Amino acid sequence: MSLKQLIEKCKKNDTGAQSELYKLYASKLFALCLKYSRNYTEAQDNLQESFLTIFDKIGQYKGKGSFEGWLKRVTINRVLQEYRKEKVFDITNENTLEDNYIDLDEDTISIDYLLKIIQELPDRYRLVFNLYVLDGYSHKDIASMLNISTGTSKSNLARARQILKQTIEDYKSTERLKSL
Repeated sequence: MSLKQLIEKCKKNDTGAQSELYKLYASKLFALCLKYSRNYTEAQDNLQESFLTIFDKIGQYKGKGSFEGWLKRVTINRVLQEYRKEKVFDITNENTLEDNYIDLDEDTISIDYLLKIIQELPDRYRLVFNLYVLDGYSHKDIASMLNISTGTSKSNLARARQILKQTIEDYKSTERLKSL
């Protein structure tokens, strides 16, 4: 069955087609949920809620643009909707924070560790960091998605970078001490 046929069947609430769509995209969307969630269990919950939203709104997909892109957008919006309810964003004076870039030595920091420390960031910082750095959204887009100001988006990104930089420096120092 083609993707177009599968989508059409999903629009008619065909549970077999919905199951097939889930099997096709669950792993990709779970990876996306994991980026924006505090932990594995929350990512699983976010994935399930995202698919409920996808099946509810699939009629809005008009076949223009990438279907996978549409699925990702729905998933990100669904996850962010939960955080907007929690009011996790602080307003920080953007002039007090400087851009802090993380100097990563790929030989000493594993991807698993990096994902772990990103997930441990406070919600407001993790969400902005992921949207800006990993998914390439602009601060203007992030501000709109999260109902915050552009300045808050910028300051939350700067703070996320500060925290990650400090965590990585601490990790590298600990690893150096272990090797002595």
